[in-house]
Amino acid sequence: MDFHRIIDSVPDYGTFMTVDEMDASTRRLAEEYPDIVTVFEAGVSRQGHPLLCIQIGDGPLNALCFACPHPNEPIGAMTMEYFSRALAEDKELREELGYTWYIIKCIDPDGTRLNENWFKGPFNLYHYMRNYFRPVGKEQVEWTFPVDHKSLHFNSPLPETEALMKLIKDKKPKFMYSLHNAGFGGAYWYISEDMPELYENLYESARRQEVSISLGEPEVPSVTEFAPAIYGCISAGQEYDYLEQYGGDPSVYDCGTSSADYALTETGECVTFLTELPYFFDPRIEDLSDSGMTRLEAVQKNVEQSRKQHADLESILVGIRSCIHPDNPFVKLVDQILRYGESGGAAKLKWAESDPSFKHPAKVSHVFDNLQIASFYHGLSLGLSIRTCEYELDRLSVSATESAAVQRLEAARDHGLELLKRLCDRLELEMNYSVIPIQKLVRIQVEGGLIVSSRIAEKHKDAEISL
Repeated sequence: MDFHRIIDSVPDYGTFMTVDEMDASTRRLAEEYPDIVTVFEAGVSRQGHPLLCIQIGDGPLNALCFACPHPNEPIGAMTMEYFSRALAEDKELREELGYTWYIIKCIDPDGTRLNENWFKGPFNLYHYMRNYFRPVGKEQVEWTFPVDHKSLHFNSPLPETEALMKLIKDKKPKFMYSLHNAGFGGAYWYISEDMPELYENLYESARRQEVSISLGEPEVPSVTEFAPAIYGCISAGQEYDYLEQYGGDPSVYDCGTSSADYALTETGECVTFLTELPYFFDPRIEDLSDSGMTRLEAVQKNVEQSRKQHADLESILVGIRSCIHPDNPFVKLVDQILRYGESGGAAKLKWAESDPSFKHPAKVSHVFDNLQIASFYHGLSLGLSIRTCEYELDRLSVSATESAAVQRLEAARDHGLELLKRLCDRLELEMNYSVIPIQKLVRIQVEGGLIVSSRIAEKHKDAEISL
């Protein structure tokens, strides 16, 4: 299949769409193509927002695509904005792919709204960190699917997760695209089935858009590497077993499993695919020259740096704990990071120390990942801590009885802002980063989805012929 006509038609998007803009565009598509596009409510969010699902095509295989499973990751929403229209407008594309498509542009509208302040730019480190929101694990749509593994028992799916569970059960998709993205680095992929015949095509999809492959450390140590920058999908069981094996505390894992794990369990043959892409890029993420230290030394520096950064987070929150309302959404992920920190750091060290390959020289990409990119992600926690203070300041009225709390919250906020500014100033000096155009990112995600979904369709056709 020639994908170029589809890839080359992606618009030059300048900004990300808000939840309301996505909903309006979805309804408009159904009005423009009433004989081809059906829109229905797959469910409602925790705050009562409709989860609009687009049905397009009438192929024999079902495909389920959903974006914003983490609400700070809107690249996938733009991918589905483009792809849903391309499917509606292009009969040949629908017939070539051979699927009935079920598409949700935004599966977590409540969380996505809390990110909208940075969706229109400016796109720089400070503005992104300052307006960033990500929920805690047990409130993430992607990680609240039911699981029973050893002493881990989770069966509290969110309403948004339940909507996906129902679609998976009812439609039994052969292909599922969970649309994620990273914040900083290069392109990498997850796939629930090892399909080595596709990997060079995936690499080439990124190279064509001049987006580098992420050749640093994997996102999580427990993951299975199929090829450089291509990994097996993560499950709760994997994470639990990793912590157990390397001396961590598995009890800190208090959420569910992933959509990929659930879909495979429910259907027995669904292939789940993720294309992870960054907003920001520095060429060191693909630099394979020797760094002058071993991989183990890089991990040791990472753990030491994390301990200091966690102390900074504690310094913001320690004096305002009594002021934080249970409904405050911003503090929860920070608390999870702090709770996991010491145990997770110890497990990471033991993992690196037990693997002989970590005694080999580290590449520049490994060191950059362990230090600079890790500092970038710490900045996101600083942003959440600042927003924790602001949430409480908005909630409290300035009165005589609450003036002391207001003063503590203002001091904590100002301390957080100082730490964030200091970090961003340092990263601006240490990094040579650029902002990747949204168009390039959408092109890579669209092409990746076409590569994998078409291969799955071919396999099913081959299986039918052999019967």
